[in-house]
Amino acid sequence: MEATFNSIIAAAAPLIIATMGETITEKSGVINLSLEGSLRLSAMTAFAIAFWVGNALVGFAAAAAVGAAIAAIIAFSSIRLKLNQIAVGFVLTLLAIELASFLGDSFVGERGPRVPPLPIPILSDIPFVGKVFFDHDLVVYFSYVAIFATWWYFYRTRPGLNLQGIGERPEAAFARGIPVNMLRFWYTVLGGAMVGIAGAAYSLDVKLGWRETLTLNLGWIALAIVIFGGWHPLRVAFGAYLFGALQVLAFQLQDVFPGVAQVLPIAPFPLMILALVFVYSDWFRRIGDRFPKMRNLLGSEAPAAMGTVFERE
Repeated sequence: MEATFNSIIAAAAPLIIATMGETITEKSGVINLSLEGSLRLSAMTAFAIAFWVGNALVGFAAAAAVGAAIAAIIAFSSIRLKLNQIAVGFVLTLLAIELASFLGDSFVGERGPRVPPLPIPILSDIPFVGKVFFDHDLVVYFSYVAIFATWWYFYRTRPGLNLQGIGERPEAAFARGIPVNMLRFWYTVLGGAMVGIAGAAYSLDVKLGWRETLTLNLGWIALAIVIFGGWHPLRVAFGAYLFGALQVLAFQLQDVFPGVAQVLPIAPFPLMILALVFVYSDWFRRIGDRFPKMRNLLGSEAPAAMGTVFERE
């Protein structure tokens, strides 16, 4: 039992990092739809750089730079060029996938450095809890920090309230002197860098090595989980852990129930659809009007200005 929960926490860690980054981006009002390509190109870059220099940390830094660069293109094209964010995201996804395939071909089958395990002294010796939560490596511990830091920043700091303001009512935020477009740009870059780190985690920690199918569909799943979680860091994290559990369960059941094992990994997609139907239904709105705390607990709507271009009058 301990080993199963330990595996779930480890499997979900990269997805946690990616979804926290996308939550930050979308909360600021920008949609980074390039996650599928960004994860793949970042994973390839991380492995290639780490393979060349023999250092996983350098690979993570390179992957963060790749993710940030892709996100910067989306932010610049949206804010300065006023292009459609969704269209640009799709184009960058296809471009990044093809680049990863072309540039990473010579690295398929190679073995490179990996993130070493790092059990936390004393805490890892606690019965059950220690094995599940504190017998991992830096990637998993960083995912813990990402969850808490994102939640705390959103709901316990003034800059976090400003972040939500530029995603909900950018005109009102600008009237209060908040530099809407500048903040949107940098929050998008930050979110992209976190997606890059998540990509590196797959090739240097979770699945080790590079191949084209390493992060197949995980970018789309990350986007689905952000929606499923209602753009709230804690609920998004729950969705990522739920997907991690489905992955582990599918692996454990593949010999016994091969048909079920193939279905479980795609469960986030119908769950996302059900969540959207539930959150946007008139029934849910009426319940939410009567019980606001219940609405906040179960789900929330997308940032009102997400995907729109803010222009100074």
